[in-house]
Amino acid sequence: MNQKISIDPITRLEGHGRIDLFLDEDGGLSNAYLIVPELRGFEKFCEGRPVEEMPRITQRICGVCPIAHHMAAAKAGDAVYHVEIPPTAKKLRELMYSAFFVADHATHFYILGGPDFVVGPDAPKADRNILGVVRKVGKEFGAKVMQLLKDNHEITAMIGGRYIHSVSAIVGGVSKPITEADRLAILERSLRSVEFAKESLALFDDIVLGNPAYVEMITSDAYAHQTYYMGLVDENNHVNFYDGKVRVVSPKGKELVKYGPDEYLDVIAEHIEPWTYLKFPYLKQIGWKGFVDGEDSGVYRASPLSRLNAADGMATPEAQKMYERFFDTLGGKPVHSTLATHWARLIEILYAAERAVELASDETITDPHVHTIPTETPTEGIAIVEAPRGTLTHHYKTDARGLIQAVNLIVGTTNNYAAIDMSIVKAAKNLIKAGQKISDGALNKIEMAFRAYDPCLGCATHSQPGETPLKIKLFDHNHNLIEEIRRD
Repeated sequence: MNQKISIDPITRLEGHGRIDLFLDEDGGLSNAYLIVPELRGFEKFCEGRPVEEMPRITQRICGVCPIAHHMAAAKAGDAVYHVEIPPTAKKLRELMYSAFFVADHATHFYILGGPDFVVGPDAPKADRNILGVVRKVGKEFGAKVMQLLKDNHEITAMIGGRYIHSVSAIVGGVSKPITEADRLAILERSLRSVEFAKESLALFDDIVLGNPAYVEMITSDAYAHQTYYMGLVDENNHVNFYDGKVRVVSPKGKELVKYGPDEYLDVIAEHIEPWTYLKFPYLKQIGWKGFVDGEDSGVYRASPLSRLNAADGMATPEAQKMYERFFDTLGGKPVHSTLATHWARLIEILYAAERAVELASDETITDPHVHTIPTETPTEGIAIVEAPRGTLTHHYKTDARGLIQAVNLIVGTTNNYAAIDMSIVKAAKNLIKAGQKISDGALNKIEMAFRAYDPCLGCATHSQPGETPLKIKLFDHNHNLIEEIRRD
């Protein structure tokens, strides 16, 4: 008899989703789906708003990555008004964005994704959390995690005006300069962040890379997909989070295309399925071929792993050393192991912290000229930044008064949605065997297939209740419900 199992809610992510697993007559996996039942409404209810309000509105999508939307919206507003912001304003935006990246990535590694490795994928579910991590690494290191988050949220507040939903990035630049005292305080915190990033990589070395079972799991075919990879790069093809062009490479690492924000519609299209509110972006040049990988499929990934695969290196020295070690250890570029995304995320923490030190060390960053008043008639603008979980595109069209007529948002999780589904199916097929009881550890390892992407479903969609339930339903081949597993 065929069965259906549901994991509902999926855990340690932002948003509401479930995984439905369909078993065949023998009890093996037939198919699996990540269902996202939330409805995103931001693209519609932003219509009619002044474009200069978008940096404050779009970041309210959620509290996980508000600065990403804040930056993308401000840059898109600059483009709408055809205004070039002052150099100091750009430095301040990137400095705040670097601090945000450090905090966001650390939050995911130590609170959401890291427990699967630090505590263990088969550990009791009550231990797979930040408290379990602290028990494993010690209170002293746990205090350092909290200090890192405090430091970087304080940097965000110094530049952005608020700890979470910043207000400083405005059309034409930023709303206020920083003082010399601010600069020195930011520099001190950023230097601490660099040291913490190095300690985190050493911890990963010890606990994860030093454990043959973990390495085998990371590099196993169960968690591997050969897809295209996307990431923002600078003029040297080095990773950049705030500015540059988007580079896409093939499953063999060959550059397919490099495009600017104004060209994204020439490269990306979106496929729709009836069972979810998320769309499935794909590469137009290749086409939508379904949920399959390989060079003939238009499925791509945009994630920390993708950024490292799409780039030729990192723009800061210590991160570059770790970048080289990453690929040397995992057999060269590109790396297709989804779980290696966690290691890539730690390398990006180091890069963001180093970049923050570079920017805070520049004494000209206190220049009071931080805003250019727009004078041209607003029309249309597109901006791209790298959000922690993937490439983020904001596209606005306005009337001559600057009132929004149309909005299109392609966010990190949406970019990765097809690959997330494929990853869940492949992991489940390797973990669910006919005649074997499905353990909690097995279900958690299936969740690990999507958790590596750090999905933010409130960002990709939107639901006012803001719930994060996870429910798994198991159906037989006649779609009769056999078992339901809830995690509320």
